[in-house]
Amino acid sequence: MISFLGLGRMGALMARRLVAAGHEVTVWNRTPRVVEGATAATSPATAVAGAELVITMLSDPAVVRRVLSDAAPGLRAGTVVVEMSTIGPEAVAGLRDLLPPGVGLVDAPVLGSVGPAGDGTLTVLAGGLAQDLAHCRKALEVFGRVREVGGPGAGAAMKLAVMSALVPAQVLLAETVARAEATGVDTGTLLDVLGGTPLGALVERVRPAVENGPGETRYALGLAAKDMALAAHGTRTLAAAAGRRLAGAAAAGLGDADLTAIFAYLTATGPAGAARDTERSDRRGRTGVERINPATVPATNGRYSHATRAGDLLFVSGQVAMDGEGKVVGEEDMTRQSEYVMDRLSRVLADQGCTFDDVTHIRTYLTDMSLLPEYAAVRGRHITGEPPASTTVEVSRLFSPGLLIEVDVVAAIPAGRY
Repeated sequence: MISFLGLGRMGALMARRLVAAGHEVTVWNRTPRVVEGATAATSPATAVAGAELVITMLSDPAVVRRVLSDAAPGLRAGTVVVEMSTIGPEAVAGLRDLLPPGVGLVDAPVLGSVGPAGDGTLTVLAGGLAQDLAHCRKALEVFGRVREVGGPGAGAAMKLAVMSALVPAQVLLAETVARAEATGVDTGTLLDVLGGTPLGALVERVRPAVENGPGETRYALGLAAKDMALAAHGTRTLAAAAGRRLAGAAAAGLGDADLTAIFAYLTATGPAGAARDTERSDRRGRTGVERINPATVPATNGRYSHATRAGDLLFVSGQVAMDGEGKVVGEEDMTRQSEYVMDRLSRVLADQGCTFDDVTHIRTYLTDMSLLPEYAAVRGRHITGEPPASTTVEVSRLFSPGLLIEVDVVAAIPAGRY
């Protein structure tokens, strides 16, 4: 039996291919989704119980870690976990400690988007021990061509290396088109000329978006920004610059749009948009402080930022269980509010390439200290291993009626995150 955790745009299509290939499949997704022919589980632990192979296809390092932490009690010796998300080699290495003894681990991110995921023409970049790769290879071939690229972590590293070329190339084309339009160059003619150069294949791929606007989301712009954050390193690179452009577009509300939305964004904002993205870097150089408001969490009320970064320290504002419309989530339910708060914290951390492993201090405000065990149970699922420094206090009330908890953290940003 194969367990598939994560049924997003790619995951749902990949799970369907496993079912169509005759595999017995159990699926789980945070928001329940139906995959015809597969059994739906109510939790990661029940989804993986009895599985020979467990596949994860999730959004970012923090989510992968949290889901596998929840799944760990159901794993058995002899099972192989195949991590197919784009999370980077450091995050893959950190997963090893979450898995019980005797459970194998393969990192196998993919090249390709929803079309190839549906028709089985993805390129699977697999890294791991020989025996673990042999155990999962037949199942992975359902998704497309499998390329074994080395030992543990090699697949994750290869994926970031490839994306460090592909994504900046697309951002560069978007900047070129925006600049051309601003100087009176005919866009159609420009694309025709570029189509006859070594960039021709990429030009034809993005031409529909340039001429008609972005279509169906195949590779979300917000995920591309996350991938560039994972791929960035200490020197000033084109990948880091592309990441800043994409982060600016995501902050403008385009995180869920296709990556090709970067063309319309740069054309619409012109030099001003580029200046804002550059200012993000310049502000860090002038004052050492950068204000951070990821598109992956509801916007603030404008009187504070979700986080600030000073050098390699990240200070995350107190997060509460309140949705984008200002409504309390899980009123009178400490467990639900705690889960919501920890999820929001993980998203802010992930925006800067961090996980809960990078947290140096966590501070919690509770309106009722008798509910501490419920919060502690949730927190223990998210923060595993050696805990950070911690402060927990009881307060008479929080800023909105119905809120039971507020949590802020300080984190050390791993070396190389831009």
